Order: sequence, then structure tokens, then C-alpha cells
Amino acid sequence: MCGIVGYVGTKKCLPILLNGLKNLEYRGYDSAGIATIESNYIKVRKESGRVSILESLIDNNSFLGCVGIAHTRWATHGIPCKENAHPHKDNSNSFAVVHNGIIENYKELRQFLEEAGYCFYSQTDTELIPNLIHYYYSEEEKTKQNFLNAVFKACKDFKGSYAILVLCKDFPNMQIVAKKNSPLVIGIR
Repeated sequence: MCGIVGYVGTKKCLPILLNGLKNLEYRGYDSAGIATIESNYIKVRKESGRVSILESLIDNNSFLGCVGIAHTRWATHGIPCKENAHPHKDNSNSFAVVHNGIIENYKELRQFLEEAGYCFYSQTDTELIPNLIHYYYSEEEKTKQNFLNAVFKACKDFKGSYAILVLCKDFPNMQIVAKKNSPLVIGIR
């Protein structure tokens, strides 16, 4: 399985996310990655290998955001490599997702999205998640409620078990979490 961690707050999230990944590394060591919202765009850094490799390649001054998500991977779909590492973004770079679990019907959903004009760059089931969210989100006015509705509609399409964390560049002070038959713990401090 994989390990996912997210943070929404007033502190710089990079050290919090890296610490979370170190604590979750036993859940996956094939690759690791982070995404933060930086001045209304989503910045992603991911690498093959252990969390320490990712950490050594990150410039602390280039990730200043206070909202972010992170992932450590144990491959279930696709070989361990940088392209298959999480977080994954949609084609418009509006959404980023980390995911623990398996989307059993990912081939059908991916084919649907390819027919709708979406491109895929990895072999993972996860990459379809932000693109499917974008598909539903682009049908509506860009509001927080429609961001939530798009995630809800996408989750209704998934077969399998999952826990996901979702960032949207249009709403830089929030993230949406969802789960089905997978553990997910939310802490408030």
C-alpha cells in the first residue's frame, strides 16, 4: 500500500509533509512526492526511491505554501519510476491528487477520458482521478461547492477502495479528502 499525508494551516507545509512522509515510509519506498499550492498554482516534486532522496532534491525556499499533500508509494499499477510517482495532476494543472488504494475500473474510466480528449503520462490508476475531477468541474461554474461536487461525482464512478487528498489551484486555502474502505485519519490542532 501507500502512505498519504496532507496539511492545511498557517505554517509552511513542506517540513510537516516531509516529516509525515518519513513516518509513513514503511507503507511505501518505491517513490515519494509532494504538491503545494504556491501563488495560485500547484507545484509538484516527486522522485523514485526513498523519502530521503526527495528531501535532498528539494530547495526549502521554493516550497513556501501552507497547503499541501504528499505521498510515499508502493507500486500497484505501473513500475516504480518518477512518472508513476504521486502526486498526479490533471491535464490543465488545476488539480493534484495523492491516493492510497486501487481503482479497479481505472481502465474503463481512463478510456472514457481519453475519448474526451485527456492525455495520460503514467501507468497508474491514480492519474485518472484528477482528470475525472477536472472533467466534472469544467462542466460547472468554479465555486467551492462545485469543487466538492466534482470530487463527489468522480468518487461515485470509482470501483474499489481508496483514500484521496485533492488540491485545486482555484481554492488555495483548502483541500478535499475522500475515502471508501481505506483508512483515513484527520487531525485538528
